[in-house]
Amino acid sequence: AHPHAGLAQSTAQLIAARAGMGVGGALLVTTTLAVVMQVFVAEEQPKAIGIWAAVNSLGFATGPLIGGLVLDHFRWGVIFLINLPVAALGLMAVVTLVPETKNPQGDRPDLLGAFLSTVGTTSLVFAIISGPSHGWTSARVLVSAGLAAVVLALFAYWEARIPYPMLDLAFFRDRRFTGAVAGAVLVTFGMGGALFLLTQQLQFVLGYGPLEAGLRTAPLALTVVALNFTGLSAKVMARLGGPVSVLVGMALVAGGLTAVATLAPEGYPGMLAGLLLIGAGTSVASPAMAYAIMSSIPPAKAGVGAGVNGTLAEFGSGLGVAVLGAVLNARFAAVSLPVALAAADSVAEKARVVDSFSSGLEVSLLIGAAAVLLGGVVAATLLTRAEREKSPPVPATP
Repeated sequence: AHPHAGLAQSTAQLIAARAGMGVGGALLVTTTLAVVMQVFVAEEQPKAIGIWAAVNSLGFATGPLIGGLVLDHFRWGVIFLINLPVAALGLMAVVTLVPETKNPQGDRPDLLGAFLSTVGTTSLVFAIISGPSHGWTSARVLVSAGLAAVVLALFAYWEARIPYPMLDLAFFRDRRFTGAVAGAVLVTFGMGGALFLLTQQLQFVLGYGPLEAGLRTAPLALTVVALNFTGLSAKVMARLGGPVSVLVGMALVAGGLTAVATLAPEGYPGMLAGLLLIGAGTSVASPAMAYAIMSSIPPAKAGVGAGVNGTLAEFGSGLGVAVLGAVLNARFAAVSLPVALAAADSVAEKARVVDSFSSGLEVSLLIGAAAVLLGGVVAATLLTRAEREKSPPVPATP
C-alpha cells in the first residue's frame, strides 16, 4: 500500500492506501510480539520486549526527522515511498532469521467481530470529533454515539458466543490482563493525543519548521531507545516488580506531559525536560504492560495477545487524538491556527490568537496527563491484587 499512498492523486485514494497500510501494520505488530514470546525463554522475555519496544521508538525517533527532511525537498508522497527499501530489508530478515511457529490447525478469522469493532470505534471517534463544531446534543453526535454504543454492545455479545473470537473476553478474568489493558489504553490515550498536539505546539506556537520540529521531538524516542537497548528498563522492572514499574513509569509520563503543558510555551528547554520524562516513563511502563498482557494468557494464544496489545495501542492513541483534539477545538473555536493568524489584522491580535491556542493546548495536555496517571494507578492496583492472589500463602509459624 505504500506505493499507492505515495502516488495518490486524491484524498480518497490516500485514505484507501492508508487503510491497506493499517492492515499490514496490524499483521506486522501482532506477528513480531508473538515471535518474541515464542523464541525467548521466560527469564529473557522482559528484556526482549523492552528491545522490541525500543525498536518501535527508534522508528518514531527517525520518522519525524526523515519526514521533515523529505518535506523540505520533495513532494509529500515521497514520505511513503521511502518505506519500500525498509520493507524489503525486513522481508529478507524475516525469511532468513525468524523460525516457523504457525499452528497447523489455527482458528477461523473472526470477520464479523472485526467489522463490528471497526464500525463501533469509528462511530465513537466520529461523535467525539464532531462535538465541538456541531454541538454535543446535535443529531450528528447523538446518532453516532448511539450507533457506537449499539454496535460495540453487539461486538461484546458476539465475542462471548463464538469459539474463535478476535478478543477472548475470558482473558479479562485475569486481573493482570485487565490491569495491563487498562493501563495500555490510558497511556496511549494520553501519549497519542499529546504527541499529536505537540507537533502543532512546536510549529505554531514556538515557530519551528517541519524538520526543526522533528529534530526537537527526537529526544523522547531516543531516551526510550537508550534505556531499553542498554537493558536498564528491564533491570528497573526486575527490581521494582511489574505493578510498581507501571505506576512509576506512568507517573513519569504524566509529569512529562504536565511539564510540556506548563513550561513549553516559555521555550524549548521546558519542552525538552518534559520529553525526557515522557521517554523515561515510557521505557519502563510500556514493556512492563506488554509483558503483563502477554504472560497472562496461554502461550498458544500469543498471537491473539499480541493482537490485543497492538489493537489497544491504536485504539487508545486514536481516541486520545479525538478527545484531546476536541478539547482543543472547544477552547479554540477557529477553523485552524494558520487561518486565524491570517485573518488577524494586527500584531496584538495575532498574539491573542496564539495565546488562546496555547491555552487550549495546555488544558488538553493536562487532561492527557491526568488520564495517564489514572491509568498507572488502576493498572498497578489490579496487577498488585493479581500477584497477591497467585502467590502461595505463607505457612503459620508454630
